Amino acid sequence: MDERETICALALGTAFGYEPVLSRRLTDALGGAAAVFELPEKERKALLSGLPQYAGALDGRRLEEAKRELAALHRTGCDFLPLSHDAFPALLKDCPDAPAGLWIRSANPPEAIFSLRPMLSVVGTRDCTSYGRECCRRAVHALKESGEKPCIVSGLALGIDICAHLAALDCGLPTVAVLPCGIDTVYPSRHIPTAGRIAEAPGSALVTDYPPGTAPLAHHFLRRNRIIAGMGRATLLVESRLRGGGMSTARLAAGYGREVFAIPGRVDDERSQGANHLIAGQVAQALEQPEAWGRALGLCEKPRKREDAAESARAFYGADADAGDLLSVMREVCRGRDLSLDELCRRTGYPYARVSALVMRLESDGFVETDLLQRCNLSFRGR
Repeated sequence: MDERETICALALGTAFGYEPVLSRRLTDALGGAAAVFELPEKERKALLSGLPQYAGALDGRRLEEAKRELAALHRTGCDFLPLSHDAFPALLKDCPDAPAGLWIRSANPPEAIFSLRPMLSVVGTRDCTSYGRECCRRAVHALKESGEKPCIVSGLALGIDICAHLAALDCGLPTVAVLPCGIDTVYPSRHIPTAGRIAEAPGSALVTDYPPGTAPLAHHFLRRNRIIAGMGRATLLVESRLRGGGMSTARLAAGYGREVFAIPGRVDDERSQGANHLIAGQVAQALEQPEAWGRALGLCEKPRKREDAAESARAFYGADADAGDLLSVMREVCRGRDLSLDELCRRTGYPYARVSALVMRLESDGFVETDLLQRCNLSFRGR
């Protein structure tokens, strides 16, 4: 990427950070950030006629400041990724209010962060319950079994956000934390250690569209949410009140045409009212089993060798009194697909009631799964 394009995009990001649509219109119309500053000064001023609050936003001094800022970023191990860069998050680039660029802190090159895998956003309330934390961890941990391992995007906030980041780090998935402040600040400060882990983890990063030195003011959080929603191919809302950051992110994602999922909660718990409301309004799909999120998204599950499944069942049941019958059914399920209970009866020679009970036991223990027609297959989760 041309360094001048990066410097010019950084200048636009600093000048129009609070109105990114303006910088997007300029770069789209002229073919890039550098093209904006290549115009004669008179023409640049004309671009901002009627916008007195941006007087001087496109003068030469802005470029000099951007050049110094980029050098300072590099000294601290950070960088700036312009919108025009090939590695800029593709889905975020499609959003009409995408920023002129992203400030990044990471041990990884941008291509290794944004270009190698799907990105999924996980959001929710800061005041989450143990139920919410468990569902969040289950949803993220199950994704590690996907053939196409995704990157988990969230906002490093208390509650569901930090739970999602930690779950990703713990199971080896990359994660991106979108900050509501400058790249030189971590908010909340108690998450500084986790932020350090994220910056060093493979495929992971801290990102923001706010210039260095920007404080985490209240209105920055809502604007930050568009980055989380825009990056994600899909967004999962775990817990939220009727009003809150998680709800705004989910609605933004729906507005961008992305898939939205929500974990249903108790009707008498206000921390589940937001998720339940989105489900009832058909804005979000109900995710009743957090482990099924990857399958609902169509991510290819990690292939499971059938001989490994049979061996796992043999070791699990050991000297169980029903081990022989359970393993007989398991062997048949490993040999075929979409087997009905009648077909299993024919293959094993067991009566229907016995096969039904054995399949129920195998399903409960995580070895097989059945669909609405009671057809049996190996469990996509495995054991």
